[in-house]
Amino acid sequence: MFNLSGQVFKVVRKIPRGGFLTYKEVARLANRPRAWRAVGNILNKNPDFKTIPCHRVIRSDGEIGGYRYGAKRKIALLKKEGIIINSNGKITFRPPK
Repeated sequence: MFNLSGQVFKVVRKIPRGGFLTYKEVARLANRPRAWRAVGNILNKNPDFKTIPCHRVIRSDGEIGGYRYGAKRKIALLKKEGIIINSNGKITFRPPK
C-alpha cells in the first residue's frame, strides 16, 4: 500500500539547509505529481519539526505558503538559513514551468 505521508516526509527530510522545494516538486518527488494540496495538508500535521523541515516547502509562485507556527516564524527560519525574501514576502527564484 502506498503511504503518501511517509513519502512526503522522506522527500522533505532531504531538503538541505538553505534550500527549498515547492509543494508541487515535493508531490512529484513523492510520485504523486497532482497531490500538491495533499502535501500541504500532510506537512501541516508534521510530527517532528526537527527532522522534517517543512518550513523549506514553499508555493510555486515564490510565496512562502502556510506554516503551523505562522508566516513570521517561517520567514524567520528561511532567512536564518540564508534564503532571500523580498519586501512582498516572496522568495526570488524562477519557478519551474
